[in-house]
Amino acid sequence: VQLQASGGGWVQVGGSLRLSCVVSGRTFGTLIMGWFRQAPGKEREFLSTIDWSGGRTRYVDSVKGRFTISRDNAKNTVYLQMNSLKPEDTAVYYCAADTSLVRGLTTGRDNYNYWGQGTLVTVSS
Repeated sequence: VQLQASGGGWVQVGGSLRLSCVVSGRTFGTLIMGWFRQAPGKEREFLSTIDWSGGRTRYVDSVKGRFTISRDNAKNTVYLQMNSLKPEDTAVYYCAADTSLVRGLTTGRDNYNYWGQGTLVTVSS
C-alpha cells in the first residue's frame, strides 16, 4: 500500500488548507484512514479518522469544529480540510491506513500499518 500526501504549505493565522492523500496498492474502500501530525520536538499525535464508507469519523478535541476529514472512494483519496488555523497547528501532517477489517475506527498510532511521507503545514502570525 502506498500513500501520497499533498496540500501542505504556508498559511496565515485563521486561514485554511486542504490536505489530500491518494492511496494505491489496495482496495481503498477496505481501509480505515487517519490523519496525524508531528510538530518539532513532539510525539506524532492523532488528529482524525474515518471509516470505510465515510459515515463515521472521530477527532481529537484540539481540532474539533475546525478540521473535517472526508474520503472519496472513487478517487482513492482521503482529505483533511483545515480551517481557522493557528500557529500551534504547524507540523508535518501524515496520512495513514489501517488494513484491519474488524477493528473499526482507532486513534492508536500503532494500529495504522501504512503511512504517507508527510506534508508540512506552517501557520504564521
